[in-house]
Amino acid sequence: MADKFVGTPRKATTHVNQNEDLIFEKSSAGKKGYRLAQLDVPAVDAASLLGDSVRTDDLGVMPELSEIEIIRHFTRLSTWNYAIDLGMYPLGSCTMKYNPRINETVARIEGLAEAHPYQPESLSQGALGIMKLLSECLIEITGMDTITLQPAAGAQGEFTGILMVRAYHEAKGNARKKIIIPDSAHGTNPATAAICGYQVANLKSNALGMVDLDELERMVDEDVAALMLTNPSTIGVFEKDIHKIADILHAKGALLYMDGANMNALCGKTRPGDFGVDVMHLNLHKTFSTPHGGGGPGSGPVACKKILEPFLPTPVVKTNADGSLGLEYNRPQSVGRVRAWYGNFGMFIRALAYILANGPDGLRQTTEDAVLNANYLRAKLDGTFELPYKSPSLHEVVFSDKLQAKNGVKTGDMGKRLIDYGFHAYTVSFPLVVAGAMMIEPTESESREELDLLVDALKQIAREAEENPELVQTAPHTTRIQRLDETTAARKPVLRWKGPVASTPLTPDSAAKEW
Repeated sequence: MADKFVGTPRKATTHVNQNEDLIFEKSSAGKKGYRLAQLDVPAVDAASLLGDSVRTDDLGVMPELSEIEIIRHFTRLSTWNYAIDLGMYPLGSCTMKYNPRINETVARIEGLAEAHPYQPESLSQGALGIMKLLSECLIEITGMDTITLQPAAGAQGEFTGILMVRAYHEAKGNARKKIIIPDSAHGTNPATAAICGYQVANLKSNALGMVDLDELERMVDEDVAALMLTNPSTIGVFEKDIHKIADILHAKGALLYMDGANMNALCGKTRPGDFGVDVMHLNLHKTFSTPHGGGGPGSGPVACKKILEPFLPTPVVKTNADGSLGLEYNRPQSVGRVRAWYGNFGMFIRALAYILANGPDGLRQTTEDAVLNANYLRAKLDGTFELPYKSPSLHEVVFSDKLQAKNGVKTGDMGKRLIDYGFHAYTVSFPLVVAGAMMIEPTESESREELDLLVDALKQIAREAEENPELVQTAPHTTRIQRLDETTAARKPVLRWKGPVASTPLTPDSAAKEW
């Protein structure tokens, strides 16, 4: 299959629509893509009503275009996007899986999509029933006792969980001072601990990429509130001594928080509540196929054991004496509301649709397929790229660029070259515990045929790195915009356009003059 790929760069072709102007730059006064009926009431002068509040700058003026210009503009842009409908995202730990279309159909049911959060509980029994059933499903899947659906993202779920940890210790008379975080944890974990007022204590991994039990035992004392453990970790390794880890913490009165972002490697196979976890968050997009963030509709439910139930955010769904469902607000020990309304309700519908469509056996199968796919890539690419940790892989595998770096080719170079072969790049340079990391997670969505295409592309890139390093170092070659000066972009970001479209390609120096 390697013959399908070309070892030399194609020259970027030139088209009249190679670069699409901004919609404001296409605007011409008087153009319209619509026609309205004549007013049957007197026209109103906005300036006379709003006075100085009327916007007169360019940002207050809407672009004026014809219908065909609008249609072509957005259609062209849409064809330039890479999407899960076009190909795989081998991004490690991000779990960019395919989202079944049935989820979207169910979420658009009129009575659910148009439900107002302030409508009476008596008219919201269906919506409350969805929240209750999803909660029960997630509690069963995680082995926990109770849950809140309110957090709007995994990071906010972490924040909520650690707030609950703090409230628990405060209720005992001592909030404690430190949170222990392994070096293989997700990057948001230290930020969460710090924003909740804790000192961060870094725990080094052992040679297998797992928690060093002796070091953990040395670090845990009465000042430690919890350990934030990503399990499986960001190198795709399951903590085989998880019971011992929990015992060490509990012996000192500390709690075990699990970052559940990688629950897609455990779902239907094992339950965190059964191996000692006290509180954890779930990313609904990673395991239960809701849309993946992007500043949009995230959801990060937090499940916990009974000892933390009093501290759940308000409100919580309850069953009334007459059997109807309602919301409980009177919870004196609650950490308070962490999200407007009751969470991202549309994500609850999608996640529940996915869970019910798969059932227990189907969820177990998705987990097994995700793990199988990751290990298939591991077996196919081991030797082509260095495999720094020999522990069994679960949902993802992490290679390093050590072999290619001998020729001056780094992980970022190979990630950019992968774009020329029609794939989104893998996760570059993370986790930090692996130098030159190449983190790949195929998810359960991908077929063997698609995985073989990725393997062939990566092997070809490895050959290029050995035979023609400059080809990889200067990639990508077939994109509309060539490799950017990332250092200048990070240090001197350009945030607002102030001039016409450049007629020649911009360099860092000319960009500074044009903008």
